[in-house]
Amino acid sequence: MSVLVYTESEKGAFKKVALEVASYAKAVANQLGTTVTAVTINANDTTELGKYGVDKVLNVNNSQLDTFNAQAYANVLKQAVENENAKVVIVSSSADSKYLAPLLAVGLNAGFASNVVEAPTSTSPFTVKRTAFTNKAFNITTIDTDVKLVAVSNNAFGLVESNGNASAEDFSPSIPEFGVNVQSVDKATDKVTIADAEIVVSGGRGLKGPENWGMVEELADILGAATACSKPVSDLGWRPHSEHVGQTGKPVASNLYIAIGISGAIQHLAGINASKVKVVINTDAEAPFFKAADYGVVGDAFEVVPQLIEKLKAFKAQQ
Repeated sequence: MSVLVYTESEKGAFKKVALEVASYAKAVANQLGTTVTAVTINANDTTELGKYGVDKVLNVNNSQLDTFNAQAYANVLKQAVENENAKVVIVSSSADSKYLAPLLAVGLNAGFASNVVEAPTSTSPFTVKRTAFTNKAFNITTIDTDVKLVAVSNNAFGLVESNGNASAEDFSPSIPEFGVNVQSVDKATDKVTIADAEIVVSGGRGLKGPENWGMVEELADILGAATACSKPVSDLGWRPHSEHVGQTGKPVASNLYIAIGISGAIQHLAGINASKVKVVINTDAEAPFFKAADYGVVGDAFEVVPQLIEKLKAFKAQQ
């Protein structure tokens, strides 16, 4: 009766969130005195999971699952939970998991806690801490159903190595037809994806045009960061919609979020509020973003950012 965790992968490689939820599942398993079983779908090398607390891996390899389908993936996980008689199921808060988790909860008749940020404070009753009101408050939730489903907030628990070894076995669930025919999939080709990024450098209309985006990309490259933008920027066509972050775009939960020329509309702040450290660069000292930021620079981005880039280059040259 192990803790079951869904470990996401892309093109066969595990995402960072997969290792984070594995770490979380290990913490829960330690509290319950049990083991961790991971479910992988079309992943290549699963040995990495053992380093983050997974004891057993159920490998699902099926070409029908090459493209994400929430119903199909939820059905696969439901069969795995029933096969392992798992009572605690852990998923991430990725875009994919946000679609499949409610379906999985219904299929398992499970209580579902989303946006969980810490290991359970109690396992009897099963109690977790989660964010609420777009990360402005915390909520203590008790799950009293037989099967419990937990979605861990991205970048909240962190990666915890345990240097274990995971055994692996093939798992072949039935894959029913769900009437969805995917014609094509377009993905952003950034060096670092927004979902996995530790650092995000984001730009707004203060950059005045797409021709000035070079300094955003250069700063991101130096920091090993992902690039992002505000909604008006993507609406104007300066940047692709895949880079739009905020309440109506992609949520961001990075360790460092740098906003350049972004005033800080409430929808934008709601989507990036889970980031641990927020830095804003803006000429307008009254911009709403300054009230939410941990650090602020009142100045012209065209003067501040190039100086920041040069300082970072000099610093890295000394390492």
